[in-house]
Amino acid sequence: MTGERASMADAALLREKVAALAPWFHNIDLGHGIRTAPDHFLGNYPQFKYARFADALPADLTGKTVLDIGCNAGFYSVEMARRGAARVLGIDSDERYLDQARLATRTLGFAEVEFRNLSVYDVGSLGERFDLVIFMGVLYHLRHPLLALDLIRDHVAGDLMLFQTMQQGSTAPWQPIEDHPFHKPGTFDPPAFFDDPAYPRMHFIERRFAGDWTNWWAPNRACSEAMLRAAGFAIEAHPEDEVYLCRVAEVPYAQWGPAAIYPAKRS
Repeated sequence: MTGERASMADAALLREKVAALAPWFHNIDLGHGIRTAPDHFLGNYPQFKYARFADALPADLTGKTVLDIGCNAGFYSVEMARRGAARVLGIDSDERYLDQARLATRTLGFAEVEFRNLSVYDVGSLGERFDLVIFMGVLYHLRHPLLALDLIRDHVAGDLMLFQTMQQGSTAPWQPIEDHPFHKPGTFDPPAFFDDPAYPRMHFIERRFAGDWTNWWAPNRACSEAMLRAAGFAIEAHPEDEVYLCRVAEVPYAQWGPAAIYPAKRS
């Protein structure tokens, strides 16, 4: 078989493999004129979104380790490997997504990228910290979002975290308030600023959002930022509406300890 015929046969086989793993949420260019989701309802996603904040990330990740939580088909895992990361691990709880990611990375020449079937709640089992944690497009699908951030901070975040979540409501920033007094002293009347649309607020979605029953939460901007700070992340950059680059910081009130939060009962 000539080289041209072999190339055509390889492309045909690749098309079959891509089709067998459909549908794809990441539209990845695999070469040979093949894209994994050419008719994606968002267009060339997530490439167009990545282009908006790519410059906020270190251009050179040589010697660095990366954990991609909720990696889907591996778009961001591949992009971090392109930047020279020494190790990239992608985790997801959907085996089809992991099969997609393995196909994409092998095809693009990044077979060293590793993928495992784990959820964000399992990150403690990894037993290591990573220089960069990617936590994109996951938080609003979780039953326990703040727990997830706590687990990432406590177990795997070594330095930077790239974070994104769907946001709804006010996009105004909010200055944290040290204490929340009652509206009237001696009463249980809530302070008036609870009704301010810019106050940190997490909208709970009981059924579906955009037809997806896994869309449980929609924080406003202030809530996203407050949750990141509460989990022990300092926001270093906000390069795109729903995207934050954070650095590991001190966990607020960590000095309280479990005994202060759950005091022992007195006999």
